[in-house]
Formats: sequence, C-alpha cells, structure tokens
Amino acid sequence: MVTAGIEEVAIAERFERANDDYNSILVKALADRFAEAFAERMHEKVRKEFWGYAADEAYAPDELIGEPYAGIRPAPGYPAQPDHTEKATLFRLLDAERQAGVSLTESYAMWPGSSVSGLYLAHPDSYYFGVAKVERDQVADYAQRKNMDIAEVERWLGPILNYTPGAFKEAAE
Repeated sequence: MVTAGIEEVAIAERFERANDDYNSILVKALADRFAEAFAERMHEKVRKEFWGYAADEAYAPDELIGEPYAGIRPAPGYPAQPDHTEKATLFRLLDAERQAGVSLTESYAMWPGSSVSGLYLAHPDSYYFGVAKVERDQVADYAQRKNMDIAEVERWLGPILNYTPGAFKEAAE
C-alpha cells in the first residue's frame, strides 16, 4: 500500500476554500498519479531487488505501459479481486493506519484518496482477469468462509451477482 499522503487533502481544501475548484481537482488528480507511479515503482523494486526474480529486467518507460514484466499487482475492488472488504484484512496485516496514515471509510474507500493497495503475485504465468458472475451457492460458500451474512456479501459483490438478491427468500415464501 502506498499513498501520496495527507498533504494532498490540505492543499485541495485550501483551493476549495478559495472557490478554486479547478486547482482542487488538479491537485487531487496529480496526487492520484503520484500514488499510481509510486505503486508501479514499488512493484519494480519488488521484481528487481526485494524478491529479485527479475533482477536483470530493463524495460524502457514506453514499454512498461504494456506490462511486459512477470507478475501482477491486483487490488481489492478491481475485476480480479472484486471484494472491497478484503482491504480490511490487508490494512490489518500492514498496520496501514499507523504505518502510512491511510484509513478505510465505511465503504472501504481509502483515505486519503491518493492511495493504492494491492497484492504482489510473482508467478511468471500470472495475469489479470475478471471474476465472472457468481451464483447464490458460491456467495453462500464465500459468506461462510468469511464469517459474514449472505446479505452483506451480496452487498459487496452486487455487480458480479448472477441473480437478484432476495429473490430466493420471496420464492420460498
């Protein structure tokens, strides 16, 4: 997990108080780009130095856009890992609030917004994919493994459900 920091919020708020929405938005967008660049740089350091599985990697900046390197960094809430609640586990393991000053909102958005989280997968055959639509039996199994109510899992996985939540209760009554 990386962040451009809390300074972004203070600077953007200063522009907002001056009724300068353009510069407020610009600061937030720039901070977001810095966080994404930092995440990409950290991924490079993992590949080349920390884990060292691609120590001799030498891509030009324009080549990096196509992500030709081995390994991926999927993030909770994105198609390969659609459950935003997994950020809570990640934040607990990293002690993110204390270590980096980043917190989670009740909807699992990261604050400050110019923050990026994810997992590193180093396997050379790893690739990004989207989780397909899920059925109620899969949601029930997942809810049991996460120790969550089915309705709560349905809330967080709503966009990928292949059924209408509540339809089974209504049909059974």
